[in-house]
Amino acid sequence: MALPLLITTGEPAGIGPELTLMLAAQGRLNNTVAVGDPTLLAQRAALLALTVEIVVAEPGSQQVSSPGRLVVWPVALRAPATPGVLDPANAGYVLDTLQTAVEACLAGHAAAMVTAPLHKGVIIEGGYPHFTGHTEWLRDACGVDEVVMLLATDAALHATSPQWQGESDLRVALVTTHLPLRDVADAITGERIARISRLLVADLQRQFGIAQPRVAVCGLNPHAGEDGHLGREELEIITPTLQALRAEGLNVEGPFPADTLFTPRHLAGVDAVLAMYHDQGLAVLKYAGFGQAANITLGLPLVRTSVDHGTALDLAGRGIANPSSLGVAVALAQRLATQRASSQAAP
Repeated sequence: MALPLLITTGEPAGIGPELTLMLAAQGRLNNTVAVGDPTLLAQRAALLALTVEIVVAEPGSQQVSSPGRLVVWPVALRAPATPGVLDPANAGYVLDTLQTAVEACLAGHAAAMVTAPLHKGVIIEGGYPHFTGHTEWLRDACGVDEVVMLLATDAALHATSPQWQGESDLRVALVTTHLPLRDVADAITGERIARISRLLVADLQRQFGIAQPRVAVCGLNPHAGEDGHLGREELEIITPTLQALRAEGLNVEGPFPADTLFTPRHLAGVDAVLAMYHDQGLAVLKYAGFGQAANITLGLPLVRTSVDHGTALDLAGRGIANPSSLGVAVALAQRLATQRASSQAAP
């Protein structure tokens, strides 16, 4: 039997639990296991009139979900959860679900993990002041020095080399992730760009099966610095770093002005875009494919995917949230786990 794929159900007051239940009701969670509070899931299913049998199993067991049946590895809520109402008391619960999934993946009890959205602010308020997001927490939990956040639209996820017929086909990676904008420029160093670029290229090869990835790199400043008149990061940091990487054999091009790079003509033949900061790249990607994209963390010793949206507290408990992105993340995790296992087994 194939190893199960784990879904952490995210912020209990948000839409993560009900998206998981919706996919289970639709029969789209075969060979998966949810990690969360079984009572919460049963209550949310009843609230939304979803016919899903909740089956509690011990972590590490080989029971898996099937149409209308959701297997759950139990993690207990710290306080009762109400849809749409955040409670800092449950911050530890959310992190416990992540820890359970990471340990299972690293121990070889699960093939991959998919994360439903969490709420960074309430986790910070719940006693974890240094928490900055899933990506950074997973980096530290897995004991690696660097990871890369990559988001991709559904069309790009299903092709080893996107045809780039339109701006809806995108893979976008980030040099910096969850930083205040005023801190971004200081974080753009040649060393960081080089590390991120190498990881991006390596995992495009290993997890996506792209033999010779071509990466287009954004500049930091408007017009990529306008020859130094609008900032010197391109001249002094980004361009020399990309030249050195090309000398290593990496196909990294740029820096290009971000306002014109994200067009089909400029993206023709490009396998991924490397953006300097969060909103530079993700605003375009989410406009192109919001709800039909997934988030992948590269550089981990495990496969992790996630949704392309947040907790949507205003939708929680109403039965109107769209599970499409979670479905994309689940399908992608299954495919990446298979590709990764095949790559590791190759001589």
